[in-house]
Amino acid sequence: MSPTPIRLLIADDQALVRGALAALLDLEPDLSVVAEVGRGDEVVAAAREHRPDVALLDVEMPGIDGIAAAAALRKAMPGCKVLMVTTFGRPGYLRRAMAAGASGFVVKDTPARQLADAVRRIASGLRVVDPALAAETLASGDSPLTPREADVLRAAREGGTAADVAGQLGLSEGTVRNHLSAAIGKTGARTRAEAVRLAEENGWL
Repeated sequence: MSPTPIRLLIADDQALVRGALAALLDLEPDLSVVAEVGRGDEVVAAAREHRPDVALLDVEMPGIDGIAAAAALRKAMPGCKVLMVTTFGRPGYLRRAMAAGASGFVVKDTPARQLADAVRRIASGLRVVDPALAAETLASGDSPLTPREADVLRAAREGGTAADVAGQLGLSEGTVRNHLSAAIGKTGARTRAEAVRLAEENGWL
């Protein structure tokens, strides 16, 4: 008798990428894609319905991002391992993903054979991290932003006023301005928009 295939859930908001990953992994005799979703907030429900062994999650998705989805999935179904598969190999993303309970982190241009092997290793209880990203993460250090500064920068992404951000987060306008000023200084930016961009590029948000 052949062993039971490893059951996979794939979450990616790009249908073409999601379909390509599913098709490639389904070619492996010991892997079986049992669910596909396009939003981070659909991951837990799909996992509860289809009971995957490993979930492959993109980082940037609508609803909630893949890192938040990983944390929710690990809480709801601790037995389901998580592999982050993303275009954006950013050091901050790797740190946050591991803190959220992910077992692995690879970039989307990983060859199909290596990706399938990463799934098998994670299913067996091992950790898998893209080596170049791991080295970059060690070199880059931790995020300089406090959790509240990161919250304020996230809220400022849409370009609203300090008053808008204050209302959204339940803070005073002065507190928001102080956090924005600190975040601008810590990122080495000249403007709020540049601080948001730099923080995103480093995976701190």
